[in-house]
Amino acid sequence: MDGFLKLVLTVSVVLTGVRNQADCSSLSLRRVSNAKVSGFSWKNCGQSDDPAVMMSLSLSPDPISIPGTLTASASGSTTVPLEAQLSLNVTMEKEVARIWVKIPCVEEIGSCHYRDVCDLLNQVIPPGPDCPEPLHTCGLPCHCPFKAGSYSLPKSDFYVPYMDLPFWLTNGNYRVQGVLGSGGKELGCLQVTLSIES
Repeated sequence: MDGFLKLVLTVSVVLTGVRNQADCSSLSLRRVSNAKVSGFSWKNCGQSDDPAVMMSLSLSPDPISIPGTLTASASGSTTVPLEAQLSLNVTMEKEVARIWVKIPCVEEIGSCHYRDVCDLLNQVIPPGPDCPEPLHTCGLPCHCPFKAGSYSLPKSDFYVPYMDLPFWLTNGNYRVQGVLGSGGKELGCLQVTLSIES
């Protein structure tokens, strides 16, 4: 999976608030069960000459139940290697009275700047001999560096477990934009919109 597909994973991690217990202890988290995520859509939001682009991304069913199983497929490409010191600028907004309001960065959740996506990936997927399934079977890498080229994840099922979310990250329409960069240069941009109901 190329770095831009990993951007989707990283945005998902930011959305779900996945952190270890020490990092979450001061957040007002609540256990989310029987939540529904619906209206998922995405688009590339970068320049036409950005080297990293998402070519397809599909999640089903609609709505997605939490906890529950979702089916995902994706493809993307990068014309440059994606190596250490990849940065990620995330802008998260919630629709309030038909106005998009920016959610500030609170303990690494919200509109945050992540200096090292490669390190973040190592926290989410601890380095080891093999990447987790279905990445391993599909021959997709899960850690930096990512070689230039095209990557594809065929339709695969994933289980979404119960999760803890900040109290403010429920019941509403959300828009999340992630800009991947390196050395001050934009490499790619992805925007995701969805609704959460719990």
